[in-house]
Amino acid sequence: MSQKESILSDRLEQEFNVRFGHQPEFIVSAPGRVNLIGEHTDYNDGYVFPVAIDKYLNIAASKRSDRQVHLHALDMDEECIFSLDTPDDAETPAWSTYLKGVAHLLQEQVLQEVGHTLKGMSAVITGDVPIGAGLSSSAALEVASSLAFLGVCGLEIAALCQRAENEFVGVNCGIMDPTISLLGKTDHALFLDCRSLEYKQVPLNLVDMLLVICNTNVKRELASSEYNKRRAECEKGVEILQQWMPSITSLRDVTLEDFKKYEAELPQITQKRCRYVIEENTRVQSAVIALTTKDISTFGTLIMNASHAGLRDAYEVSCDELNALTEIA
Repeated sequence: MSQKESILSDRLEQEFNVRFGHQPEFIVSAPGRVNLIGEHTDYNDGYVFPVAIDKYLNIAASKRSDRQVHLHALDMDEECIFSLDTPDDAETPAWSTYLKGVAHLLQEQVLQEVGHTLKGMSAVITGDVPIGAGLSSSAALEVASSLAFLGVCGLEIAALCQRAENEFVGVNCGIMDPTISLLGKTDHALFLDCRSLEYKQVPLNLVDMLLVICNTNVKRELASSEYNKRRAECEKGVEILQQWMPSITSLRDVTLEDFKKYEAELPQITQKRCRYVIEENTRVQSAVIALTTKDISTFGTLIMNASHAGLRDAYEVSCDELNALTEIA
């Protein structure tokens, strides 16, 4: 355990003891993430290439004998209490919705099948993953709360966390964020197939280079942003393309060669969105090869130039601040 981790553990134990009168049974953590390449491909069954970062969401917790969940968020100085039997009856802070969703789906999807009932939990929460900065603080909260409720982890939890955010928070997110929060490994990126959930840990091989994470300080609210709209536009594109390619179920199934045959049949906006996703899937696979072979020049060109240009011009999800940072880099 590092000095930073030791200090954090001591603080969590102390804060937990102050609020609940005893030591926590365990402490769990889940990291935030950045995605090297493969933006907006996860919900299109595509490929992504994220890395976990050294910013974490931490929960000190103990099981309760009842079905109550007692939470205290240190960084916000907010408390909430709800019952697992009637979670929607209590007015609670917005962040608690993630835990309610995870708890509901754990009971419905996992524990019910083996005849177990989810127990209540007392917990203290803290973290240093910036909120609304694109580092997946929500996925870190979902994964950490899943681990706190269960005390076990596995790939199934990633799918459960995705459903919790889809159904309870109202964001049609993909599988990438909770998966990298679960499986992130030091000095490695995760090459993830978002359809099969097969993955490969790829050494970063950055040689004498550092990976710099910059914050544009532009806040964005995922649930009220263009995110859900972009997903719907991609799904509309698939629906139209199925007239000529009935076997496809997502843009993952469409090659660039086939797309060029039928792209004129799509509305202009839909055409731009679909082309970006199809090209980005190819770029992700090329980026993995470049990083594996230590071809940092190609790796940087794919990410900094082609991928960003697609996000800026075709998918239209960039902003002036991010464009400026990219040009400077």
